[in-house]
Amino acid sequence: MNVDSEDWRSIWERVRTELAEAGVDIEKLGDRIGGAVKVVFVTPDIKDSVDEMSKAQRDQALMVRVDADTLRQLDEWVKTEAVKSRSEAAALFIREGLKVRASEVEKLQDALAEVDRAKERLQEKVREVFGEGG
Repeated sequence: MNVDSEDWRSIWERVRTELAEAGVDIEKLGDRIGGAVKVVFVTPDIKDSVDEMSKAQRDQALMVRVDADTLRQLDEWVKTEAVKSRSEAAALFIREGLKVRASEVEKLQDALAEVDRAKERLQEKVREVFGEGG
């Protein structure tokens, strides 16, 4: 979803208004806890995410170890029949978690790109010192 700065301002004003109506003043909260407050938007209807995921091809395998409570919660999602399996539930919540943390992931991707560039420069130097086979 592409959102321009005017849309963000509109969204932010709505969030600020909704929170104020609920008795939450973001600025005062930030002052009280001594720092910035992060507001995270989570879709109220997970159905869109389930539908979106069912259209995507899930052909990459990933083994994940989880604690007993997480497994219980995944099983509860399967029991609702909103998802077909533990695997689908885990994939859904991994995807949703990554959406919520997209800005942090983007910062990590930038740092990793810098590391990749540094590795490339190192390999160039290795080839200079040891020749093409180095």
